[in-house]
Amino acid sequence: MAKDTLLVLSGGMDSVTMLWEYVDSIAAAVTFQYGSNHNMREAACAKWNCGHLNVKWYEIDLSFMGKYFESSLLSGAEAIPEGNYDDDNMRSTVVPFRNGIMLSVAAGLAESLGLKKVMIANHSGDHAIYPDCRPDFIKSMKNAIADGTYEHLELVAPYTDLTKGEIALRGKTLGVDYSHTYSCYKGGEHHCGKCGTCVERREALDFAGIKLEND
Repeated sequence: MAKDTLLVLSGGMDSVTMLWEYVDSIAAAVTFQYGSNHNMREAACAKWNCGHLNVKWYEIDLSFMGKYFESSLLSGAEAIPEGNYDDDNMRSTVVPFRNGIMLSVAAGLAESLGLKKVMIANHSGDHAIYPDCRPDFIKSMKNAIADGTYEHLELVAPYTDLTKGEIALRGKTLGVDYSHTYSCYKGGEHHCGKCGTCVERREALDFAGIKLEND
């Protein structure tokens, strides 16, 4: 299988699972530093997994987002609401057009590297709260990336209709060590267990029957 794909890799459960599942076609991965509370911890996990799997890793600075954009995700741990993703207060964690910006940069990087595809790990659990994770957005970006590149790069999002639990089950089969992933929106040394992404992470790990120490 040709290594023709650039993966947008946050260092969270979903994109790390995708890295492991599609490693035979992934030529490189890119992590974006955009100023979120948990950015640095996620990036360390992204780097670790790329090193473990011998995948070229790029890190790109998008710190202007943290400077100019409004989101509790960019405003310190104390600004992060607690609860489930279907709670109205979780809307504050939306970073405006984050995936649109990241995919645009990733498309430019992929074309510069002579690659054919860009891959992202959005999933169905994101759809309710994050507009730039939904199928219609992915379809629109797929068309924009193809139309806006000379080689008509393809956007691939194979987890769009999967739940996080289903993704964790795939990771379990693949042997993914989820202790080398990070999700907590508060950005502390350990997962807080109370913010939306922590709740979803715990539910997914439980669904897959995965136990982690000190998570």
